[in-house]
Amino acid sequence: MPYHRIVAKFGTNLLTAGTDHLDTEVMARLAKQAAHLHHQGREIVLVSSGAIAAGRQKLKKVPENKNAPFRQVLASAGQNLLMHTYEEIFSQHKITIAQALLTRTDISNRCGYLNARNTLLALMELGVICIVNENDVVATDEIQKMRFGDNDNLSAMVANLIDADLLVLLTDVSGLYTADPSSNPGAQLIHRVDKIDASVEKLAGKTSRIQGTGGMITKIQAAKLATSSGTNVVIASGEEPEILVKIDAGERSGTFFPAQGNKLESKKRWMLSGLSSRGCITADKGAILALKEQHKSLLPAGIIEVKGHFQRGDIVDVFDQQGNRCACGICNYRFRDIVRIRGAHSDQISKLLGHNYGNEVIHRNNMVVL
Repeated sequence: MPYHRIVAKFGTNLLTAGTDHLDTEVMARLAKQAAHLHHQGREIVLVSSGAIAAGRQKLKKVPENKNAPFRQVLASAGQNLLMHTYEEIFSQHKITIAQALLTRTDISNRCGYLNARNTLLALMELGVICIVNENDVVATDEIQKMRFGDNDNLSAMVANLIDADLLVLLTDVSGLYTADPSSNPGAQLIHRVDKIDASVEKLAGKTSRIQGTGGMITKIQAAKLATSSGTNVVIASGEEPEILVKIDAGERSGTFFPAQGNKLESKKRWMLSGLSSRGCITADKGAILALKEQHKSLLPAGIIEVKGHFQRGDIVDVFDQQGNRCACGICNYRFRDIVRIRGAHSDQISKLLGHNYGNEVIHRNNMVVL
């Protein structure tokens, strides 16, 4: 069945065809597919890498430097060329494009999240294809909290923002394999992954041969976020002819990750994104079981460890004892309070703290369980 709202991410290796500059033929081929879907009534948002490669193309006489400031210079110089190329290509299909440059801080608070969401939704309503990229000019590796880190995670965040039906991560490999296909001729493409667990993440780490910022492991991480938000995900090769059209038509291409459950409401998608998380809580086996299977709130009795100097009302992540993120939600107590009441029964909260904001550290209504 065709999808209504699609986010497609184009990786650097794909857009450059493995070279050190943009390949306009590849870009034109991908844009033609996006234009076809657009004219068929699909709402399309593109997350495009390639600004740094475009900057390197423009500043080819400048000696290469591997440090972060120089990469920001390349991104600044390259954004114009990247967007100009897209502008020319999409104008041939009579489609207007727009650009959105985002950082984590832009959408880490609820207001910024909603502003970005409303802008993207309004552009789609106007029939404009928005091209999104991380704002590398201000988002630095040294300030990790400002970065998405790669466009795979950014594309999952965009899918989360606009409540997309499908996220397509296009790269120069055909999907997730059972082994590294470049060194193991017996490696087989995995066509469907129903649940992303530790074994899948481990496999992605071992089989990646992608040389970009992310790699297969970041694509799996992005797929995990997107599917948790109710979005289907496909990792596929952008070199395959008409790949976007095939995927939209339901043909088996690449590796498919089905959405986990129904789409979440906007508030819960924002919490799930992890952009605004201020700390983490480790809970015991019984507490995790209560959250996942009994739909209970998180009580202080099940808390083992607390990290991060968060305040009451901040969002925190909940982990099990193996280090797996199991839930996230709005905390009723600040970090110091939870340290004092962890392991205690709820009826002891007033005695231990001198105040009481409720029996729950995180109430079920303010929580998303993964």
